[in-house]
Amino acid sequence: MTKESLRKWAKEERKKLDIKSISGILSEKLRKTEEYKNSNNIMLYYPLPNEVNLLDLLNDSSKQFYLPRIQGSELECCPYKIGNKLSESYIHTLEPVCKSCSKTILDIVIVPALACDLKNYRLGYGGGFYDRFLKNYNGKKIACIPSKLLIESIFHQEHDIKMDLVITELQTA
Repeated sequence: MTKESLRKWAKEERKKLDIKSISGILSEKLRKTEEYKNSNNIMLYYPLPNEVNLLDLLNDSSKQFYLPRIQGSELECCPYKIGNKLSESYIHTLEPVCKSCSKTILDIVIVPALACDLKNYRLGYGGGFYDRFLKNYNGKKIACIPSKLLIESIFHQEHDIKMDLVITELQTA
């Protein structure tokens, strides 16, 4: 199966799931991890329709949160609090309106994924934004996905970045 056919499959499978309920479970499981408890600076993502939504984490006042912003072919990391202004990017994601900041302050990056495999590689949307962003990043990389989207193999390539932790509503790996 090609990555493109896997992407199509994952998008169709996601539509069949109760993403709202699964997102709540994933938020709670993430909050209970040592990685989350021991972090101060966390980058989330603003979800697309049918994508895992972890934005309720923004209510945790003990953490500083960030959202990504696309600048050309790169991601930038912007501080974000509930109510800050957002704008739509050219790929139709919502992103903060801000000055850029350094990713070196991030303890955790929560990475969006269409699917993940048993070796903790993720299937992204194909733009390579997160693989480039995470290339020299030394903090924790976490993906939270529905268990139905955890598959045998993504057939990762050399440039694909492995997650440190994959959380599903059924397990944590």
